[in-house]
Amino acid sequence: MIHPNTELKFISNEVGYGVVATQFIPAGTITWVLDKLDRVFSPVEFQNMESLYQEILDTYTFRNNEGNLVLCWDNGRFLNHSFNSNCLTTAYDFEIAIRDIQVG
Repeated sequence: MIHPNTELKFISNEVGYGVVATQFIPAGTITWVLDKLDRVFSPVEFQNMESLYQEILDTYTFRNNEGNLVLCWDNGRFLNHSFNSNCLTTAYDFEIAIRDIQVG
């Protein structure tokens, strides 16, 4: 589940939609936690899917520390898991802000 002080916002034609803060989120805050509505797919499950579903998972999932694909049920699926992100994924199924996140 993504932090409650966030929203989905159109960024640009090049970027599309992204998740932005609606209130200041200080460094050290938990920003996402795997919950019971999120779906985890093994590599074997992914390989056995039709290509349409594989394309969707390629777009809206990230790989966890076990190599599984995680599909968030909420706006967490729109997070940018870049190498220069505001948050750090942990081995314990949550993410934490590694620097202050300003509104917008």
